[in-house]
Amino acid sequence: MGSAPDLQPLAIVAGDGDLPKLLAEECQRSGRDYVLVLFAGFAPDWTGGLPVINAEFEKPARMFKALKAGGFRAVTFAGAMQRPQLRPLKFDWKFLRLAPTLLPAMKSGDDVTLRTITAIFESEGMEVLGAHDVLATLLAPSGVQTVAKLSKADWADIKRGFDIAEAAGRLDVGQGAVVAQGICLAVESIQGTDTMLRFVAETGDAFRLDKNGARGVLCKLPKPGQDWRTDLPSIGPATIRAAAKAGLAGVAVQAGGVLVLGLEQTVAKADELGLFLVGVGRDEAPNDSAGETP
Repeated sequence: MGSAPDLQPLAIVAGDGDLPKLLAEECQRSGRDYVLVLFAGFAPDWTGGLPVINAEFEKPARMFKALKAGGFRAVTFAGAMQRPQLRPLKFDWKFLRLAPTLLPAMKSGDDVTLRTITAIFESEGMEVLGAHDVLATLLAPSGVQTVAKLSKADWADIKRGFDIAEAAGRLDVGQGAVVAQGICLAVESIQGTDTMLRFVAETGDAFRLDKNGARGVLCKLPKPGQDWRTDLPSIGPATIRAAAKAGLAGVAVQAGGVLVLGLEQTVAKADELGLFLVGVGRDEAPNDSAGETP
């Protein structure tokens, strides 16, 4: 397949979740040449028959050689990826050269790690793109997207949740928080959103002191100063299901700053389960009028 003339061939470094598949499908739709870079034996069933480079964390020289030989000068990182258990006896010469910078970064937060990895790819002459640069419709729209609307108490929880998530993000801890009735039920950390929501499902009821009050909101937004080309927070139908199991009233995300993996499907799931989904501008104070968008 020849690449569309205005689209340079794209390497998709693929992790868990739906995002890598959505990007591959967009490349197919637009006629863009692409390859999936799969690390450490990771091979989801949807990758069968698709162009793939199998890579090892300890051998970056081989990966970069394959990318350059294939004419791939643009790369995007898509999907969750666990920090690897490195095998020092397998380090190639390039990893040994990178180790003094890379290994300390891997002991820091995700943002520091990803900035370091981004710099490594750029030093190899590659352009790093955000997932939203490949598929612009991924970014969350502004306003209430669902049949379910918001109460005055929901808006108050969103404001507090955004403030808490922003504070955690400033320390490179996470990109989300859950707040109900003004109480922080959980803050996202390295374990991720799904684990945080399971924790709220198991423990949250004891802290909702008004049993007829606000049920709570999952709030997600980028870290302050984050490089938006890598690791923007994301939600999808599975997030909505997990929020419902946690007993929450809905999900609030930063408009234009969070990826929605299938907006139509995500809104449909929220409507099915009776949750709201709202995109809020980070510089806008949530409106305290029930049912109105900020």
